[in-house]
This record gives sequence, C-alpha cells and structure tokens, in this order.
Amino acid sequence: MARRDALPHAAEPVIKRRFLPRIELSDLRFAPTLAAICLAVIVICALFAPLIAPFDPIAMNPMERLATASTTHPFGTDAYGRDVFSRTLYGARISLIVGVGAALVAVLIGLPLGLVSGFFRWLDAILMRIMDGLMAIPSVLLAIAIVSLAGSSLWTVLIAITIPEIPRVVRLVRSVVLSAREEPYVEAAIAVGSSLPKIMWRHLTPNTIAPLIVQGTYVCASAILTEAILSFLGAGIGTETPSWGNIMSEGRLYFQLKPSLIFWPGLFLSLAILSINILGDTARDVMDPRLGKKREA
Repeated sequence: MARRDALPHAAEPVIKRRFLPRIELSDLRFAPTLAAICLAVIVICALFAPLIAPFDPIAMNPMERLATASTTHPFGTDAYGRDVFSRTLYGARISLIVGVGAALVAVLIGLPLGLVSGFFRWLDAILMRIMDGLMAIPSVLLAIAIVSLAGSSLWTVLIAITIPEIPRVVRLVRSVVLSAREEPYVEAAIAVGSSLPKIMWRHLTPNTIAPLIVQGTYVCASAILTEAILSFLGAGIGTETPSWGNIMSEGRLYFQLKPSLIFWPGLFLSLAILSINILGDTARDVMDPRLGKKREA
C-alpha cells in the first residue's frame, strides 16, 4: 500500500500578489520646484510691493474698518480701515530682510570663529564655553532683552535675532574643521610649511561651504519665525512698519469677528518658512553624495 505522503499533490495555483508602490514624501520630486515657485512669488511681491499694493499700508480709513474681502480690498481691512493685502505685501519685505540679513551676518561671523576654534586647541575651550553660554539662553528671551535695552527698530531686531544664531554656525564649522584637519592633504600642507591663512582659506574653508549653505537656510527660516514672534508679542518692529507678526498681533483681538486678519499673514509666513526649509533640505541632498547613495540602495 502506497504511503499517503508519497501521493502526488495537486499543483497549487501560483497567486501573484500585486502591491501598491509605497509613496514617501521624499519621492515627491515636485516639492522643491513648488517651494522655489512659492518663494519666488513672495520675493517678487516684496520687491514690487509699491507697484502691486493698491493702497498705502499705513493709510487709515475708519469708514471702511473691518470690511470684508472685495475687489477693492482682496483681503479686507483691519480695525483701522487699513488694507490687509497691502500690509501683507509690505510685511514680506521685513521678513525677508531679517531672514537673509541674519543668515549672512551669522555665517560671516561664525565662519572665522569656527575655523579658529577647530584649528587651535587652546582657543577651542574658551570660544566653546562662550558659545555654550549663549545657547543656554532661549533665543526669544535674549532677543526681547536686547530690544528692550536698545529700542525697537529694524536693525535692533536684526541684531537681536542674529546673536543667538551665531553659536550654531560656530559649532557647525568647528565640527567640520576638526574632521578636516586630520586629512592627509591638510597634514601635508602643515608639513611643507604653508602659511596659516593659506591652510584655512584653501584647505579648510571649502569643506564648510556645503554645510554652511544648508545651515544658512535654516537660520533664514528661523529668523523669519523669530521676528514674527517678537512682533506678535509687541517686542519687535513698531506697528507703524507692517510685518506679518504685528499684523497678526493686531488681528488677534478681532479673531472671532474676522479670522482672515490672522489667516492671510499667517499663510504667507508659513509658505515662506516651509519653502525655505524644503529648498534647504534639497540643497543638503544635492551637496551630500552619501544621501543619494543611500536612497539608491
């Protein structure tokens, strides 16, 4: 009698399973393009605000206070009868000036400090303790203290926002220099007697360019957000100069009556910060080949 397990089994049908492709946010190639378009539109609106804005951003018209959106006032008016659309366009100027200015100043000051700190061991301990002390203070509180002492103006706010960002740039450059100074080409340059400025400028500084570009986008976005926070708290630029922060600060009193007073400047603020962060992430992926290899794998 044949064994049961020796009997031939009926061929089982092969079922092909089809899985839907897994889509991740990182695979959305159109995100950097969309971010660049949004940021370009905001920059154009800021540069050509006097030509685009239909009204003077500080002109009051009590007869049209809290007016709804219309062809005359696309975003309506605030409690003083000022055109919200015009004020939002002019507010983009303040945000971009503060963001780009803070990024440039932080990089220009943080780069030489980071180079010196990473190359000279005896200066590293001193500079890093100073940077750690600045980083221990919340950036918003430090900015409020500086503005309170020096007065509220565009340059004061710019300085107050830039100072807390410098330690982050210094620590980034220092970490790059600490790893680059052990490379054979740097040791060879030191062995042949190259001058110190030549070693730092020709051999060490090029290694910091890519990380600084990415860090600069982060500083720019962070500075725009900090300026809006300061203006919203009443510690930033005066209300006579429209910015996204003080527009939302004035509109919060009438939020239940007219939410659009906060919605439109908040939307522009969110789009600007999101676009800058996406472009910064894209720059990081392009400049770091290791990330591209990991994704291909």
